[in-house]
Amino acid sequence: ASTVSSFSVQLPLGNAQRAPSLEHLLAHSDYVTLHVPLADDTKNMINRERIAEMKDGAFLINASRGSVVDVAAAAEALRSGHLAGAAFDVYPDEPAGNGKGVFTSPLQGCPNTILTPHIGGSTEEAQWLIGEEVSLKLIKFINEGATTGAVNFPNLELPPCETVHRILNIHKNVPGVMRTINTILGDFDSNILAQSLGTRQTIGYMITDFDAQVGPEIKARIDAELPANIRTRLLV
Repeated sequence: ASTVSSFSVQLPLGNAQRAPSLEHLLAHSDYVTLHVPLADDTKNMINRERIAEMKDGAFLINASRGSVVDVAAAAEALRSGHLAGAAFDVYPDEPAGNGKGVFTSPLQGCPNTILTPHIGGSTEEAQWLIGEEVSLKLIKFINEGATTGAVNFPNLELPPCETVHRILNIHKNVPGVMRTINTILGDFDSNILAQSLGTRQTIGYMITDFDAQVGPEIKARIDAELPANIRTRLLV
């Protein structure tokens, strides 16, 4: 029977099990598939040493990012027979496009190797779904201030509530911001019903629901009295 193992992610379905280490996974897997983002700790994650740790006759599939694999080392392993085959959907140097230069890779001409363009998101169906998803996220941000899914901004979301005012504040990520904002809310005898703060590097983002009917006055005070303020928006 086949067994599915994973490293760095949880696969709680069927006969899937978590491998104790990457070394263990490589040494015992007939097929190794990669699905990770490109980061400092994943660049060349599958290098010459890692490929040597794989079983003789194993298969390597990279559908994540091109620089996760040392393609020159993978090509050597394919030509020597250590790897029985491979499939690559991404490359360290991606093709510029049809008719824009000649695509070259050490993987070209390797036995039992499939090289495909990374165009999964370019089908008609995928483009429709992407457009729909982006539109819905923009609508949620405009109507609720939700930023879930943002890649370079704090991810925050509070359930919508039609009976309260909501203040959204983008600010520099420095100490004392929440103290200043909550002091201003307290000056108006405003009861905070829900509040959430997220930070990402130099940026902070806050969502606060309150019951006072003085939203414009509170926004004006925040704009005037919060030194770290970048942008304040009021939802009523």
